[in-house]
Amino acid sequence: MTRTLILAMLAVSLRAGPVDDCLEHRKMSRTAEARRCFVQLQSSPDPYLRAEGYWGLENWEAAKNQFELALKREPKNPLIPARYGRLLLERFNQEQALELFEQALGIKEDYAPALVGIALIAGEHFDRKSADYAEKALKQDPKYLEAQELLARFTLEDGDPARARKEADAALAISPSALDAMAIHAAADEIQDVTGSGWLAKMLERSPKYGRGQMIIARLLVLNRRYDDAIKHYREALKLDPDLYAARSELAVNLMRIGQSAEARQLFDDCWANGYRNAATANSLKLLDSYKNFVTYKTPHGSMLLHKKEADVLRPYVEAEIERAISTYEKKYGYKLPGPAGIEMYPDHADFEVRAIGLPGLGALGVTFGTSVAMDSPSGRPPGSFHWGSTLWHELSHVFVLSATNSRVPRWFTEGLAVHEETLVSPEWGDRLDPSVVRAIKDKKLLPVSTLDRGFMRPSYPGQVIVSYFQGGRICDYIAGRWGEGKLNEMIRAFSKVRPTPEVIESALGMKAERFDQEFLTWLEQQHANILRHFDDWTARYKSLAAAAKEKDFEKVVELAPQLLEWYPEYVEAGSPYELLASAYTELKDKPKALETLRKYAKAGGRSPATLKKLAAMEEEAGNKREAAAALARLNYIFPVNDEELHRKLGGVYAELGSWKEAVKEYRALVASKPLDPASAYYNLARAYHASGQRDEAQDSLLQALEAAPGYRPAQKMLLELNRTSTKKEN
Repeated sequence: MTRTLILAMLAVSLRAGPVDDCLEHRKMSRTAEARRCFVQLQSSPDPYLRAEGYWGLENWEAAKNQFELALKREPKNPLIPARYGRLLLERFNQEQALELFEQALGIKEDYAPALVGIALIAGEHFDRKSADYAEKALKQDPKYLEAQELLARFTLEDGDPARARKEADAALAISPSALDAMAIHAAADEIQDVTGSGWLAKMLERSPKYGRGQMIIARLLVLNRRYDDAIKHYREALKLDPDLYAARSELAVNLMRIGQSAEARQLFDDCWANGYRNAATANSLKLLDSYKNFVTYKTPHGSMLLHKKEADVLRPYVEAEIERAISTYEKKYGYKLPGPAGIEMYPDHADFEVRAIGLPGLGALGVTFGTSVAMDSPSGRPPGSFHWGSTLWHELSHVFVLSATNSRVPRWFTEGLAVHEETLVSPEWGDRLDPSVVRAIKDKKLLPVSTLDRGFMRPSYPGQVIVSYFQGGRICDYIAGRWGEGKLNEMIRAFSKVRPTPEVIESALGMKAERFDQEFLTWLEQQHANILRHFDDWTARYKSLAAAAKEKDFEKVVELAPQLLEWYPEYVEAGSPYELLASAYTELKDKPKALETLRKYAKAGGRSPATLKKLAAMEEEAGNKREAAAALARLNYIFPVNDEELHRKLGGVYAELGSWKEAVKEYRALVASKPLDPASAYYNLARAYHASGQRDEAQDSLLQALEAAPGYRPAQKMLLELNRTSTKKEN
């Protein structure tokens, strides 16, 4: 160690006393003493101590200026960048905070305070390495209380309450005033429905105004989808410490989640007015301002929030699917929801992300909070990349299961059950066998069922969340196929009693979790034996197929594609062998085989609007009107907005089939799409209304057609006929 670094570390130890005293006063609710202590630090000739003083008194800009002076004066002191980084982290600047933590580590390798700072950032992103950084800090300083408490918190977030309690006890062994460790004990108790331990009372006895402890409990409950319970703790945090604006903002985010937007708005406004302007607060305020662009509709079982620009098109499809799903789940689960279900659909994916977590960056398609569902609308994703019907059924399964169990069910099971339910609606729905899943199965990366929650919360490799959704769904498929759907309901009831996964597996299925894992994996590998055996060959051959298609070597495409489809029939993503082969057959004038290939594509769950429209056109050309209608109808679950061609064509096919009720629905969607030719759209709607016995609606539609084009002869003629018929009936 150099002389400069020795002197710097000596300075750290000399400064630790006064700063730690101030922080301890604040932590233990000695507010007046803490303020006097920070005021004294402000008067120090040492810019670092002045920085700590200004920080403690929430004079953020002055604190930053003093940290900058301290950095220039002592560039080799790791304490200064580590503490400056913590200030910036507290003030919503993760990027520069990380740079400062890394600067501290460059001065002193494995410097514990810097490692803790990086652990905090990693923890915000649910990075599995967060616990590693905390453990590394403890290796450097086994008595580092904050690192030990962080390790306990990360362990509880990871779904291991038993180990979390041990880590919290280790923190209490370091200091009997380990308040965060007490909060973690209290959170573990509440998550496991343990009563009477008194950890919360012990924490408040030590520090009567320690709102941060209540906030820690609330955050851990949020991760367990216990939103109502979390909100109670956020409120308690603010009662103890009204200036804890982090808790105020997080309370507002969670109130928005359960539909209490008015109070959330007030809380966000309070945060903003008092200088707490983190991304969640700013983004949520913008989203709340945008609600003037949405409209709410009541349904028999709840409500829908839709954007005005697409509400008229989406409403009939979404309402019908809500009612179908709720009716199905009520019968299946034997449970009625305690209140109405609220469905919100956002055409801007960023708005959906903010609605869900207060921040952009969420990869999900939908989220459930109590009896509220927020999700992308079809236009929130590129056409063909999203099946809104499948997502809606997925989320409504969560509404039922989480409500029925008071959110006690583990994440792997509720997600897996929801994926299972999607596929039960239609084999074309649900999660497909993604190449990343194939690779994970081949490489033996699937987690044991007892720890599968970690794949959702703290993924250890890219794509593990997708793999975990697939695995959870296939586990539920396996259970239903082997033991019957009733076993899944039995497991729902068992999990509602806060029983661990291995115990529920053994009681419900009669085998240890380890044996279940073995038998499930054997079944799964048998189900997908073809692609598992040939995946590397498939990958190489697909590259050759794509190259042949690009070069328009259609004979080569016809030669290569069938084998790929035999090995991996589930692959229907953009540029799938189905699409390339169908195009090649079309170019080679073999329409029957092109049609057969596109039918297989649709049956496998292909979702490209352009490709499904090709299938519909070929079915219609072959005289298969019903099959053409079925091909187009698939698109109403994929991308029914901004597509007047779809609704005009599908309405016309239904009209030819005499399916006038369905024709009315499609022509209504057409006129809601604000078509280029509104007169003909309203005229066709009038025809459908008239044929289905709705004379008044037909007459109204004809008047709208003539309002759009007063000289539109077909509408004039039909209106005269309707009036003549009406006159005859009256006479």
